[in-house]
Amino acid sequence: KVDELEKTISVAARDPAWYGIDQVELDKRRRWTSNARTQVKNVKNSVATGKESNGTSTSNVNGMRRELMRLPNSHQTDKFNNQYKAQDNDDFISSESDRQLLLIRQQDEELDELSASVERIGGVGLTIHEELLAQEKIIDELGMEMDSTSNRLDFVQKKVGMVMKKAGAKGQIMMILFLLALFIVLFVLVFFT
Repeated sequence: KVDELEKTISVAARDPAWYGIDQVELDKRRRWTSNARTQVKNVKNSVATGKESNGTSTSNVNGMRRELMRLPNSHQTDKFNNQYKAQDNDDFISSESDRQLLLIRQQDEELDELSASVERIGGVGLTIHEELLAQEKIIDELGMEMDSTSNRLDFVQKKVGMVMKKAGAKGQIMMILFLLALFIVLFVLVFFT
């Protein structure tokens, strides 16, 4: 488990900002795993020493169990305390490893959510881009139609101006009366038929 923690720390050291930790925290975790490795080594040595001195026969193992259960002297109490501390260390290492894995899972889930959000925003951006291109095309067509209409209107105004000059004042009055009569006839046809 200490090896797994060291691997996790080395991965986190590659990009500390990604995992939300700084160099001080990395150093603190490296010191902790170094201390844990030393403690594990000491426990293994004491277990190996205990096995060598007591032998590996089942009667000796059963005798050791009975003695540990009684705990009559301080030496055996120290062994029990060391074993208890080793168990505490194992539990702590296990809980720390679980906590690290949980943090990594949470970060992965947050990154997945962030990735999905970025994809949605990208899709919205593409939709806006397509809409802007369509609007630009419509505006260009409208601009061309406006230019064409403006040219025709200029042409009609010039023709009307030439006709008005040729007609004079008397011709203009006659044209106004003709247009007024035409308007009345169209009005009657539209609303009364």
